[in-house]
Amino acid sequence: MHLNILGIRGIPAAHGGFESFAAKFAPYMRDRGHSVLVYCQADAPNNGLSQWEDEWEGIHRVHFVPKRSGAVGTMEFDAACVRDVLKRPGIDLVLGYNTALFNSPERLRGRKIAMNMDGIEWKRDKWSLPAKAWFFLNEVAGANLCDVPICDHPEIAKHTARRSLRKPVMIPYGSDRIDDAPAELIAGLGIEPDGYCVSIARIEPENSILQIVEAFSARPRKMKLVVLGKFDPDNAYHNRVKAAGGDQVLFPGAIYDLPTVQALRYHARAYLHGHTVGGTNPSLVEALGAGNAVIAHDNRFNRWVAGAEQFYFGDAVSLENILVSVDDGSAKLEQARAGARKRHAEAFRFDIIHEAYERVLIDLAERA
Repeated sequence: MHLNILGIRGIPAAHGGFESFAAKFAPYMRDRGHSVLVYCQADAPNNGLSQWEDEWEGIHRVHFVPKRSGAVGTMEFDAACVRDVLKRPGIDLVLGYNTALFNSPERLRGRKIAMNMDGIEWKRDKWSLPAKAWFFLNEVAGANLCDVPICDHPEIAKHTARRSLRKPVMIPYGSDRIDDAPAELIAGLGIEPDGYCVSIARIEPENSILQIVEAFSARPRKMKLVVLGKFDPDNAYHNRVKAAGGDQVLFPGAIYDLPTVQALRYHARAYLHGHTVGGTNPSLVEALGAGNAVIAHDNRFNRWVAGAEQFYFGDAVSLENILVSVDDGSAKLEQARAGARKRHAEAFRFDIIHEAYERVLIDLAERA
């Protein structure tokens, strides 16, 4: 079959979970004998062109440069992708529902659409009321415009089923298993293996970054905390996070070099995950694949993903108690690491995820 992938910034991955998924899934589908097209958002014209096509590792790419930047530019890009895909053959896989209303023409033309419903975006604190209304409207529209809503977590599947006429399919994210990583890749950050904890997330209130940094900085530690993420000097919350960090908290910014990020995960004493909203978070899945002991916010999303062997906090006191235990080595770290490996192997291997997606898409193609 021919597969069109929409809704992401493009491949190779340099932005987020959906891009990382597409960068793995598109080659998998290529190797299975399918033809694949991926839409890519470019930041600048190529040889004066604002639209062009090329090949990347046997995958066809269509690039668009939006005239505006930010969220408006992304919406402009999404609309351009829909206009273009109407001229193409095949099945459409839309990763994310943030502009699902734009996919209406695909439905009107009778195209077969699978849509990943992502997390519950309209519940995020960072959005204004109009933005929340926009995301809510698109969530409902996406769940009913597509032929198959794909949800990355059982709780998201339940949530989607309550507002969709179609039965959702639950397929989580996947990640690579990391069995080794060069320690020299982390030496430049001033850290040593097993001498630090790491947080890898967007610097947002619903990810509990400030709470994590404050708890870690509340007393001297034998270990350090590395907080990966992009900081904006004009963002008040970002500045509060940095101001709360003591001498043992490092802010290296956003690191996109995959081997370095994998080394940071692999050599960490524990991975800190403060996400409070959403389904299966790619960063948490990647931590399991690296065999990390996980210290996560206690909610139904994180508990299903990480499993019972990990550490969970609900407030500053419980987080502090966990950090003390991890810092002095009395925590059940090896048990947590073994639990992470086991949970990853049973639910989050790429072969499991890719085969599940392929089955859904083949079924759609047969119904086209």
